Amino acid sequence: MPPPPPPHCFARLLSQYRFALSRGNGTPPHPHAFPPLLKDCASLGLLPLGLALHLHAIVLGYFPCDPFISSSLLHMYSQNGDLASARRVFDQMPLPLRNTVVPWSAIIVAHSRAGDAAAAFSLYNQMRGLDIKPNSITLLALLSAAVSWLNHLQCLHASAIRHGFEADLVLANSMLNVYGTCGRPDLARRLFDSMPLRDIVSWNSMLSGYTRADGYVTGLIDLFRRMRVVRGIHPDHQTYGSLISCFTNTENGGGEVAIQSGKSVHALVVTSGVGLDAHVQTALVSMYLKFGRLNDAFLLFDQAQDHRDIVLWTAMISGLAQNDGADKALVVFSRMLNSGVMPATTTIASALSACAQLGLSSAGASIHGYVIRRRMPLDTAAQNSLMTMYAKCGHVRLCRCVFDMMQDRDIVSWNAVISGHAQSSHLAEAFILFRRLRLAQQRADTVTMVSLLQACASVGALHHGKSVHNFVIRHGLHLSISIDTSLVDMYSKCGDLEAARRCFVLMPHQDLVSWSAIISGYGNHGMGILALKMFDEFLSEGTQLNDVMFLAVLSACSHAGLVSEGLKIFNSMEEDYGVVPRLEHCACIIDMLCRAKKVKEALDFIKTMPSRCTPDVLGILLDACRTNGFVHLTEEVAKQIVTLRPESAGNYIQLANSYAAMRRWDGVGETWAQMRALGLKKTPGWSSIELNGTITTFFADHASHPRHGEMVSLSKILDGEMREISKSSAPKLYEISCWA
Repeated sequence: MPPPPPPHCFARLLSQYRFALSRGNGTPPHPHAFPPLLKDCASLGLLPLGLALHLHAIVLGYFPCDPFISSSLLHMYSQNGDLASARRVFDQMPLPLRNTVVPWSAIIVAHSRAGDAAAAFSLYNQMRGLDIKPNSITLLALLSAAVSWLNHLQCLHASAIRHGFEADLVLANSMLNVYGTCGRPDLARRLFDSMPLRDIVSWNSMLSGYTRADGYVTGLIDLFRRMRVVRGIHPDHQTYGSLISCFTNTENGGGEVAIQSGKSVHALVVTSGVGLDAHVQTALVSMYLKFGRLNDAFLLFDQAQDHRDIVLWTAMISGLAQNDGADKALVVFSRMLNSGVMPATTTIASALSACAQLGLSSAGASIHGYVIRRRMPLDTAAQNSLMTMYAKCGHVRLCRCVFDMMQDRDIVSWNAVISGHAQSSHLAEAFILFRRLRLAQQRADTVTMVSLLQACASVGALHHGKSVHNFVIRHGLHLSISIDTSLVDMYSKCGDLEAARRCFVLMPHQDLVSWSAIISGYGNHGMGILALKMFDEFLSEGTQLNDVMFLAVLSACSHAGLVSEGLKIFNSMEEDYGVVPRLEHCACIIDMLCRAKKVKEALDFIKTMPSRCTPDVLGILLDACRTNGFVHLTEEVAKQIVTLRPESAGNYIQLANSYAAMRRWDGVGETWAQMRALGLKKTPGWSSIELNGTITTFFADHASHPRHGEMVSLSKILDGEMREISKSSAPKLYEISCWA
């Protein structure tokens, strides 16, 4: 519906209306006075005044006899969103007047503008059944309704040719645009080459069609070169915007070629004298961010200081969030708010995505609070981003609250809340939500299945994992490589290595991730030799290695005690394959040495590491020191961990346990006092087990289970058996005080 008119427009139109009623001398107005007034009512959104004109036309007997008044009423009602009144006007027209192209075009335009494409085409078929020839307005209205129906579009194209509209430039340009929107630039090019006349809109529509589809960069460049030599046609902002958007798509340009091509277009914009308007600047900023050229993007952004609109701000924030610049995205978002620019829902979604990447729940909650205070209506995509942010930051309850308050949910909404519960090991709630999804007539997709399989893998729920596998097969989702890889990972982590192997072998194509999953599965269950054999098979295929694969292989060596093999593979990473070891790879080596009781070697390795140790890596060394009797080193490592991560209660408990092992009770008391002073509390430990399809969760020092007594008795028996076994391999005590 059009926005309300300014008061002076309303006063002018009302004056014209009164004059038309009286014609200045008391005689009735001429029928020709009504269409211009109704047209103004349509453009200014004055439905009440249009209704008054309609009633007056009925009183004077002009409606429904006058075709121009009837068509103007149709247009006025449809423009104001009153499709029912428009249809009543059409139905009340006498047949001799209705069976002309003008009213039929008007009612088709009304349904097309209302988004009812099926009704628009149904009316067109009725019109053709009455042998009424369409005009260009009819075909233009149907084109806007045929955006997602290629067959209808081709029929309209044929109808335009049959009725002699080949030379209608506006109609041809609209067809070019719709062909491009349908992802068929080849058909658009065929039409373009057959056009007798072309203007700048024709060229830009064709270039835009190439931009929307993948694999047409060569055609786009050739067309642009042709355009530059055509007399009277000069590239404008839309032309350069299409070129930049094409090169931004790395699937079109590809790597360094795309970067150089995009920079060449930037130089061409500057030298051509066209100038950088908001559209071109936004496209260039998005391009440089996509290529990782953050400095160039910020330079352009700062140059646009005088005319930054919300589109440019949003492009900057979303581009940074999507290209490893989440921290900078939040800084830009803060600058935008301080400059007084009101964010759009897409801006909010991008800022929340940045918070999710950084794990900054406080920043995300602040943005949520800003939205509530401003009473900003968020669309479904922004609410999905809000849920994802809370889920990734570990606030599953808040994620669920947002989900429960949503009015419109799509599959992304369901996936966000299911994934949030799955990542927090709330498997039962994830499956309850999955059942609700199916009852809501939503179709589960690949992301849904992967989330459920990852949840089953995290808690070892083999029975539930098999039920998900059955669902995948029944609904034909097993053709996805991500689901196949998740099945391999789930069966591996649940201990069913035979099923994992079967899923891996049956995959139509194994990628790097699936190879890593099966190798990790064998390694985590102590089958290091078999894992290395699989690694050799992978190498024989000639696929490029990455850091994730090396992490899987080194972890396998660690679990299987293959120290020499693990060190050999670690040393070959950078030398033979060009993969620089990360902290995670170093942690695997430390874990491998500590498991082999080579604590001194692990300590020496830590001293040679290029990056500083994290609390998690030091935790591996701490466990090894405590297990192997390095008492004084245990205290020093525990202190170092507390220094690096003072907000964790678990680190203080580790330090207290170290003091207790040395019988230094004063240190134990001091550590607990520090915890109380900081207000730290230990999160209760818990574990879960699946038996006969039922998942049972146990918490430390919790005796509510009905068979608690039996479990404690069995635990004592097993503890005694393990102590007897360990007596034959009791570690010797060493003291190392050379911590640095």
